[in-house]
Amino acid sequence: MTYPLLISAAQLQALQTGGTPLRVFDCSFDLADPTRADALFAEKRIAGAVQAHLDRDLSAHSAAEAVNGGRHPLPTRELFARTLQALGLNQGEQAVVYDRNGVNYAGRLWWMLKWASHEAVAVLDGGLQAWEAAGGALASGPASAPARGNFQLGPALRRLVQVGEVREQLGRPSLTLIDARGAARYRGEVEPLDPIAGHIPGALNRPFSDNLGADGRFKSVAELKTEFEQLLAGRDPASVVHHCGSGVSAVPNVIAMELAGYAPAGLYAGSWSEWSRTPDLPCAKG
Repeated sequence: MTYPLLISAAQLQALQTGGTPLRVFDCSFDLADPTRADALFAEKRIAGAVQAHLDRDLSAHSAAEAVNGGRHPLPTRELFARTLQALGLNQGEQAVVYDRNGVNYAGRLWWMLKWASHEAVAVLDGGLQAWEAAGGALASGPASAPARGNFQLGPALRRLVQVGEVREQLGRPSLTLIDARGAARYRGEVEPLDPIAGHIPGALNRPFSDNLGADGRFKSVAELKTEFEQLLAGRDPASVVHHCGSGVSAVPNVIAMELAGYAPAGLYAGSWSEWSRTPDLPCAKG
């Protein structure tokens, strides 16, 4: 049995006990202080987990390596495949991704693995906190480098949307944008990271944290379905493209829609950080 969306702490423990080929990735991060990611990983992690760092491993390091703009541009699929090999991932192996940040960063790796054709990847529901509560084994201190994996690229299983497509379809029924940033940033009242405050005209707002309950786990299928139906208000779910500030926190909305039974939606990974830096693109407030 493979897990393509979510996995519980108990299910992950069962895989470990049963000897299932498995690769667990710790994606914990701190946007305000990226240097803290290494300290968080060393302080406490799931035993056997490998660190996947947002800046080092999950973002391009130069324009020549990138497939889009923005603050956290995606690397080419070929470069990412080599990163996955270096992180020890083998072809067909069950991957489990987690963080301690409400899926804000683990979702990035989940989506990128799908984009690279790896279907067997699941987010640990409730993150490191749920693992600890379930009595899961922990480790700390330096981690040994994993043996190189044999991962190979295949056809993309999720759709990357580029800025040109958003610009071309803007205002048409064929495009429904959902912005995962907090409401104040969406309205343009504050902007701590990008040069212009506001949002892409016509975008709907659903902060990524709205997908989680008080326990840090995803809401029930019924709750998610109802909330997305209310948000879409009759718009075609097949037209949905998710975005956020830099293509990271939009992914919990992608996952939540799939949990609710919708077909996989597109991801505009450049997001507001690319849009707001591109000349002559319209911006809205309120």
